[in-house]
Amino acid sequence: MTTAYINRIATGVPPCDVHSAFVSYALSLFERDERRSKALKRMIERGGIEHRYSFLRPADDISGAVLDADAFYIRGHFPTTAARMRMFEKLAPELAAATIARLDLGANRNRITHLIITSCTGLSAPGIDLEVIERCQLPTSVERTMIGFMGCYAAMNALKLARHIVRSEPASRVLVINLELCTLHFLEPTDLEQVLCFLLFSDGCAACVVTAEPQGIALREFKAMILPNTRELMAWNIRDFGFDMVLSGGVPAAINDSIRARSNEIFAAAPPEASIDLWAIHPGGRTILDAVQAALRLPPPALAASRRVLRLYGNMSSATVMFVMDELLRSASRGAHGCAMSFGPGLVAEMMMFGITG
Repeated sequence: MTTAYINRIATGVPPCDVHSAFVSYALSLFERDERRSKALKRMIERGGIEHRYSFLRPADDISGAVLDADAFYIRGHFPTTAARMRMFEKLAPELAAATIARLDLGANRNRITHLIITSCTGLSAPGIDLEVIERCQLPTSVERTMIGFMGCYAAMNALKLARHIVRSEPASRVLVINLELCTLHFLEPTDLEQVLCFLLFSDGCAACVVTAEPQGIALREFKAMILPNTRELMAWNIRDFGFDMVLSGGVPAAINDSIRARSNEIFAAAPPEASIDLWAIHPGGRTILDAVQAALRLPPPALAASRRVLRLYGNMSSATVMFVMDELLRSASRGAHGCAMSFGPGLVAEMMMFGITG
């Protein structure tokens, strides 16, 4: 049976680092509540995030009513869903095209046969797929698939589909794009849990090429695990003023319990007589990484790539795990075996076994 490989990965983020400014905004919400202010400062310090990127440029004085230079977010008047979608339609193709350019496809762009795009932060038709074909001068015969609204684990499903395509049609060359503009969906916070969401998510894009050519990352087994009795812990719903995220503080414990219970199954998925050398765990937050590390009894260095991506970029939803895969591809030794894992609404854990071929 044909093996599918990620031959190369490119990543990209918008130009504005908003984390410090939005931390200042978050703290201003509780400046008259000393107890909650102290709690929030402690959570921010322990969060493991130093940078997050957006197309929104913070206002010079974020203590005022207007939070960004384009007056997209105004205290008491956060934008409607329609306004957010107009921004997505304008900005998403720009980030996608810039990221694809970093793949340096050259003449090989004419050999792309399939295009798969994941996004849960914007919807339109005609959409990003046709914009990418036009801007990147891909063949108009490219077969297009959009994977929408699956959240942070969508990249695993995109790679799974790319693998199916290559295994059934070995001459295929699949371009996979994971594109999220999470900062277009901030809601005006009313409680501490919403503020923490505000300080977690960011924008980013990953692009990769999947073919049968034995170079890069070999895609092996995939497995989906629906975590029992967790449906209410995470949700992503379209509402009048953006996409409304529900992210319960109970998510890390639920992940820990479920992964711990199935740890033997996870380790057994490695190739015979091989260990799992690499871990590409979706950095949905520091507590989620801590939960996975504890459940699988991993040494601290095992999740170094995931923690570095969280520190430098925050949670970019579906794109994030591909940033981790890119780190591992550039630093891991040939012949290393790995496990990738992402989590999303359901709760669902999507897992992939992979190997580094050079």
